[in-house]
Amino acid sequence: MPASWLNELINGKHPRYAPKHGYKVVEVEWGPPVKYLLDHIPGALYVNTNTIESKPWWNKVSNTALAKVIANLGIRYDTTVILYARNNMSAARFANFLMYAGVKDVRLLNGGWTAWDNAGYPTEHLPNYNQHPVTFGKKIPANPQYLIDTNQVKALLKKPVNQQSVVSVRTWPEYIGETSGYDYIKPKGRIEGAKWGHAGSDSYHMQDYLNPDQTMKSGAEITAQWAQWNIKPNQDVAFFCGTGWRASEAFFFAHILGWKNISVYDGGWYQWSANKNNSIAEGTVAPASVH
Repeated sequence: MPASWLNELINGKHPRYAPKHGYKVVEVEWGPPVKYLLDHIPGALYVNTNTIESKPWWNKVSNTALAKVIANLGIRYDTTVILYARNNMSAARFANFLMYAGVKDVRLLNGGWTAWDNAGYPTEHLPNYNQHPVTFGKKIPANPQYLIDTNQVKALLKKPVNQQSVVSVRTWPEYIGETSGYDYIKPKGRIEGAKWGHAGSDSYHMQDYLNPDQTMKSGAEITAQWAQWNIKPNQDVAFFCGTGWRASEAFFFAHILGWKNISVYDGGWYQWSANKNNSIAEGTVAPASVH
């Protein structure tokens, strides 16, 4: 949703596609709320990604722990949740988890904090806390298909290449094995059979998907860059990156575009590459030769 829409909503107006069962605005960042306490969107709650991811692979925490985070935010399955971040990858990560849990209406602020700040809308610095934990209203996870594990990726890769896409949302140097992209991930390369889904300049940027103002590029542009690598909406598509953040943003864009059979490989390159029995490929490859 654009910043103008959220500003109207916060100010008690009724923009198009307004929430039907209440809403929560949540800022999602890694670590303590340092920047949040300096400035945030009025009414926004805060989620530290350390409460939704766990070591050693930075995968989703247990369903019980995730349910507790969701309850403490006052979110039910029918609550509209509007997420944003200083870099929307972290917000998209939580969006994927909320959709997995079963929240029916999850939205990202298009352009994240940058869009709100650029528009000059009001901010606040006092923290907000939900005072009324709620019951979710459904068994978690209601949509387990949105997160998959290593064995499910292997099963997917056995399908014909035109029926599935395991999509590497990583830089080209990461994809061809020049760098792992992370100081804490040593192995280089890609999952053998993975198609290149584009990303950005490094593991913290997504320029191939975003305009300079951090808003989402047009659906036509994103769809076209995927199509070059035979990544198409009628396939069973799983996105991965290093540990899930970039993959989650690509996943959410596919969701917005109406793609149905989509998921995030939670373990990503970090978990896959840690097991020497998992097949790995390196080197430059043309889209047509990915099998």
